[in-house]
Amino acid sequence: MQVRPPRSTGNKGGFGSDSRSGARPDPRVDPRVDPPGVPVRRAALRVLDGVLRRGEALEQALGPAARHIDRADDRALVHAIAAETLRRLPDLDALIDSATQRPLPDDAKARMALRMALVQALALGTPAHAAIATVLPLVDGGPRKLVHGVFGTLSRDEAALPDVPSLPDAVALRWEAAWGDAMVEAAMYALAGQPALDLTLADPAETETMAKRLHGVSLMPGHVRLADHAAVPAIEGFGEGRWWVQDLAASLPARLIGGATGGGGAEAIDVCAAPGGKTMQLAAAGWQVTAIDSAESRLARLSDNLARTNLSAAIVAADAFNWAPKAAADAVLLDAPCSATGIFRRHPDVLHRVRPSMIAEMAELQTRLLARVAHWVRIGGVLVYATCSLEPAEGEAQIERFLADNPHFTLDPVLPDELPHGLLPAAGGWFRSLPGMLAEQGGCDGFFAARMIRTG
Repeated sequence: MQVRPPRSTGNKGGFGSDSRSGARPDPRVDPRVDPPGVPVRRAALRVLDGVLRRGEALEQALGPAARHIDRADDRALVHAIAAETLRRLPDLDALIDSATQRPLPDDAKARMALRMALVQALALGTPAHAAIATVLPLVDGGPRKLVHGVFGTLSRDEAALPDVPSLPDAVALRWEAAWGDAMVEAAMYALAGQPALDLTLADPAETETMAKRLHGVSLMPGHVRLADHAAVPAIEGFGEGRWWVQDLAASLPARLIGGATGGGGAEAIDVCAAPGGKTMQLAAAGWQVTAIDSAESRLARLSDNLARTNLSAAIVAADAFNWAPKAAADAVLLDAPCSATGIFRRHPDVLHRVRPSMIAEMAELQTRLLARVAHWVRIGGVLVYATCSLEPAEGEAQIERFLADNPHFTLDPVLPDELPHGLLPAAGGWFRSLPGMLAEQGGCDGFFAARMIRTG
């Protein structure tokens, strides 16, 4: 298996012939005050430290790291530098190692500064002299000369990043063992692309109309995909609540439950519901929904989304292990906490902070949650389990174990006509999306979902 594709030999994404990487920071600048542009880079360095050293999610690290950054565009740049560094980390490190006599420690500030300078110059379009000048103040003492020298060497060599990013070796090996070489290659190409924006429509009858009005395409009823778009609140229909943003794969678990039956009194429980995409799907399909989540801040977002879309649900702020419904429900949807490796296209931090120990911890939690919520399903009712993970331990293995331990549940196989054209149910009867699927249509996140019926 080739983990890293060949590096580009051209200037595309490189320094270019007009690089001014030899420029030095103005010595007249007061060293006690950051020059312009440096606070943004300092914040990005804190984000990367939070992800790579403390194992925080990128969005989690961004808040405290950028708390002193007031301008929205500056905060966006903090996110862009950190996210693109994480997306390109193995290839950035390969460039750095090619220009140093001895490898720098992974957590050395000099390596971190070089990663940030290089990703700006080679991937984000920052002029080389600005890329290096704004990171040098982050490095104290002698390492400044090292950082400047390595950057200058790579600049003179017209170094470039490969068109297709490499996966971290540990991730590539893990996914190769689970899914094969083709999936690993597809994941690298997925990482290189810009994910499209998927919208779930409140009224599937508007699919053709909204697809035309938004200049998008639809891959199944109630879905519109936009390749190019304005800021989300500026897209037509946002204010009226006619749709919400939701990856196509993420919309499928609620679709597997289907529409409510029984005269509009059918009850569904959405476990781990925030930020609310699946709750809104169920409510729009006629269910009386109870949405439970332990994160009150995320539930506030769910409330806002329900208000915008003119949909309703009973919202419960509680831990699923400390709460139970008064009566069994007709449907229970458990979109369980997971490693989230399936959303690596938008959240490249998962490639670096998710390790086998975390996957094992998440799998144990999922097993406990499944056992807990199984009692909330009435006889004849449906239980859908889902995760946005590419790890079999959090998907296929969970359902095989659950069905073996719970003979009063039986798998209700997913049917081909319940999925977008181009996706098929897995041989086991569940749904599994992988990198490379729907590639010609823009791809989708990695997801797993299984539907089960309680028979006794």
